Amino acid sequence: MAYDYQLLTVHKEGRRATVVVSNPPINIITPALYAELSALSAELKADRDLTVVVMKSADPDFFLAHFDVSEILRFPTGQDAERDVELNEYHQMCERFRTMDKVTIAQIEGRVGGGGSELAASFDMRFGVRGKTQVNQMEVPLGILPGGTGTQRLPRLVGRGRAMEIILGGDDLDAETAERWGYLNRIFEPGEIDSWVDALAGRIAAFPVEAVRLAKEAVNGADKPLHDGLVDEAYLFQRLLRTDSAQRAMQRFLEVGGQTREGEMRIGELNTELGD
Repeated sequence: MAYDYQLLTVHKEGRRATVVVSNPPINIITPALYAELSALSAELKADRDLTVVVMKSADPDFFLAHFDVSEILRFPTGQDAERDVELNEYHQMCERFRTMDKVTIAQIEGRVGGGGSELAASFDMRFGVRGKTQVNQMEVPLGILPGGTGTQRLPRLVGRGRAMEIILGGDDLDAETAERWGYLNRIFEPGEIDSWVDALAGRIAAFPVEAVRLAKEAVNGADKPLHDGLVDEAYLFQRLLRTDSAQRAMQRFLEVGGQTREGEMRIGELNTELGD
């Protein structure tokens, strides 16, 4: 994979990729940055060597700001609005990050807003910084609405009532509240987030590739009716059971102390020992 971009820097290390966004002065999603993010989503999806993708910003104050409003003002409005049965290109980009067989992690150290927040909400996990991370859906004050998945993703993340507050209020959501509401997985003191996210990404990347990929697929199935999701889960479990990596990992688990009192008391550490 080439990963040749002007506003994005991609560094691969083993089964991990770290993407750094840099579009000064505030990481506005300009057409150029949007084009690169969309191309990146397709390239990452096709990269069979990767298990984990971390996205962060070169600017400690801005992760991704909203879509360029001056460009939205240029959107065509001369004809009546039409309902399209196909997802638009921005929705498709967000869905690629949400459904690709890689674990996607957003490291949000500063502000994230509008379309940037919608993209981050499509990632598998989001981590922030206490006193620094701020989330804002600023569309309704501008007379529009979150049109890049926000009205659908936010209720699934934080619940309908809280999504209404975020979308209709147009006010900043601080890191502490975002964590409590479920938008952020965890928050960290300044200077601590890099090492923690790096350790998590490395831990996941060390586990059997098939298990990571199909576990994500199974969790994504939770959007379906429960019966359908359970059927998918049982099928994916059966698929994994038949892989060499599962057989090796389960045997190794028993060898290093799994199912012993001492081993089970330190199961998190023991699981680390199972990594490649």
